[in-house]
Amino acid sequence: MRAETQKTVDKIEKSLDLLGQRLDWETAPHRLEEFNARVEDPNLWDDPQAAQKLMRDRQMLVDAMETYSSIKQELSDNVELIEMGEMEEDDEVVSEAEAALKALAEKAGQKELEALLDGEADGNDTFLEINAGAGGTEACDWAAMLQRMYVRWAEKRGYDVELQFEEAGAEAGTKSCGYKISGTNAYGWLKSESGVHRLVRISPFGKGTRETSFASVWVYPVVDDNIEIDVNPSDIRIDTYRSSGAGGQHVNTTDSAVRITHIPTNIVVTSSEKSQHQNRDIAMKALKSRLYQMELDKRNAEINAQHEAKGDAGWGNQIRSYVLQPYQMVKDLRTSHETSDTQGVLDGDLDPFMAATLAQQASGKSRADAQAD
Repeated sequence: MRAETQKTVDKIEKSLDLLGQRLDWETAPHRLEEFNARVEDPNLWDDPQAAQKLMRDRQMLVDAMETYSSIKQELSDNVELIEMGEMEEDDEVVSEAEAALKALAEKAGQKELEALLDGEADGNDTFLEINAGAGGTEACDWAAMLQRMYVRWAEKRGYDVELQFEEAGAEAGTKSCGYKISGTNAYGWLKSESGVHRLVRISPFGKGTRETSFASVWVYPVVDDNIEIDVNPSDIRIDTYRSSGAGGQHVNTTDSAVRITHIPTNIVVTSSEKSQHQNRDIAMKALKSRLYQMELDKRNAEINAQHEAKGDAGWGNQIRSYVLQPYQMVKDLRTSHETSDTQGVLDGDLDPFMAATLAQQASGKSRADAQAD
């Protein structure tokens, strides 16, 4: 076997080793048996929410086991093909098997990154908020661009996207908006997007000048129903108002939108897409998720530092720069990952940036260490 091919095999085996550790492969079959026994309980659906969580956890285990087994089997099959091809001097067979191994290495590497999403809330659905920062109308337009970018990213992954609230900019774009994004590891993937995003471009509003705009993104997990978060009724203020969605869409004709203010922390959450009763329920769940995120921050110094560094949406606090003029470049300031395909990024191609952040967090590198590599 050629040295280059052996390196590819070693890379796949390394990914398999990490996947096996994260999965705890030796105990996985036993855990699946336990899940199957619980699924067969005739009283399972007496508690629909608990049943749904059980089914989701079981499916995640099944998917992880199938992924591990398929990568291991494909590795074995292609190594055998290469050995057979070399013995029979069949270059075509060897070439095809080597190409398959390269593709498998990429797949295994991606699954290895996904396996790093094992934080307490990484598998949860997530809330995502976008707020225009410094820059006036330019910033509102930039917030709308980010809004489109994240919706496209989520839809490409097959996630469900539900608009929670939206406030239009005074002249154009979006002043603020919020989404609930549902799907496996939605929070785990998106959590690294929290921070300030900076845009540099020629103004599209007739100025013809180079403008810098800012918008902040905040991501926090949807709290599982089995996690108890106590909210003292005396600590909250509930206001109702009439929604003002963009372009005549999502606009309430009655004061059905709900805003909840948590007085001790000054956290404000809103919902303006459904009836007042539903909006109260949605806003309360969002508040509990925000409070839960605060608890996660206390236990996770890295995430806590990330939120503390977020600051105001302006100079000095950005995590990523998007430059459209005078050159094309998107660069993450934490990992130094960059690309010149700005349109691809704005169309939702964010996985490489998220993967770079996950890899950095897993290796324990600081920003300075990453920049020195």
